[in-house]
Amino acid sequence: MTREGAKQYDLEERTLQFAKDVRTFVKTLPRSIGNDEDVRQLIRSSGSVGANYIEANESLSRKDFIMRIKISRKEAKESRYWLCLLDTTGKIELEKGRESLMQEATELMNIFGAILRKSNGQ
Repeated sequence: MTREGAKQYDLEERTLQFAKDVRTFVKTLPRSIGNDEDVRQLIRSSGSVGANYIEANESLSRKDFIMRIKISRKEAKESRYWLCLLDTTGKIELEKGRESLMQEATELMNIFGAILRKSNGQ
């Protein structure tokens, strides 16, 4: 389990920025019962991406590391799901913000997938 310090730090920063960007974005959404509920889920999952990545970096075993990376990937995928459900009322600016966040969630999923493949020696 070799991890380069700079890359590890960059991904920790990137996942933190993703969670912050989600929080900034949701403040601009129209209020509705659906959005309020979906936003709660989105905030949880977006923060969990980075929290589990940090836990992976502090893991005591290879098995724990792999499990935490899998959870980070799952939470990024879940964040993308909640982003899809949000009602942006067809506003172009909100649509662009959502697309940007969905792209970042997808990229994070791909990064965690690559980490898993490397960790499993594939």
